[in-house]
Formats: sequence, structure tokens, C-alpha cells
Amino acid sequence: MLELSFQHILLRLGAAILLGGLLGLERELSGKPAGLRTHMLVALGAAAFSVVTLEVYAAVAEQATRADPLRIVEGIIGGIGFLGAGTIIRSRGSVEGITTAASIWVVGGIGLACGVGLFPEAAVISVLALIIVSVMGRVGNRFFRNVKHRRGRD
Repeated sequence: MLELSFQHILLRLGAAILLGGLLGLERELSGKPAGLRTHMLVALGAAAFSVVTLEVYAAVAEQATRADPLRIVEGIIGGIGFLGAGTIIRSRGSVEGITTAASIWVVGGIGLACGVGLFPEAAVISVLALIIVSVMGRVGNRFFRNVKHRRGRD
């Protein structure tokens, strides 16, 4: 069964930190409350739980024990959702922090992908997420600025 070397574990954790950090850097430069460190930690945590899950599953797979590694993934997703919910605030009649919450959730997925060794998938997810939060953020601000401003006057 699967037994990862220490170097492979470091590669998976390092990739999660790096890719999570890219999205966190964008959030940091945009002045959002959950920035570089938060995104790196979420990605690292998700990758760490993924690696541990694979190792535990490999250890019990040879026994007659029934193990379901997807239950760990479900727990990770729920925990990351809880973290993301903490970044959402309601102030002055509007809701703020939803994009940051979503980026935390996506970074958890990136960490999971790195933790199980899906590096190309993690890289593609990272690039797509960066495009969404940076490029689409600017597009949205440029084209919908007047809509938001008018909505506030109603």
C-alpha cells in the first residue's frame, strides 16, 4: 500500500504552503482580513490532514478493519467552512468578507489536492482562483461600481 517518504511528505506540504500563499498574498495586498498567513495555514492544515489520512489508511488497509478516508475530508471541509464563516461580517446594511471566505474554502481544496499528490490539479485550481479574485475583482469593480453606488441610495 502507499507509504510516503519524508521527502514526499515535505513536497506535498510545501506545495500546499506555496500555492495557498499565492492566493493569500493577493488577499493580503488587497487589504483583506484573512491574508497570507491565514491562507498558508489553511492550505498546510488541509494538506497535513490529507497526508495523515493516507498514512492511517495505508496502515489499516491490510487489516480487516473498515476505514473510510473520505470522512476525514468531510471533516476538513466542514472545519474550513467554519473558518470562512468567521470572515463574513454584516455592516451598514451590507455583507462583507464573502470572497475572502470563499478563498479560504478554495485554499482548503488546494491543500487537500497537494496532500494527496494531485499537484497539477492544485496548480490549475490556484491559477483559476487567482484569476477570479484579482482579474475578475477588477472587472467587477470597474463595470459594476455604479450599480453598487446606486443600490446604496435606494
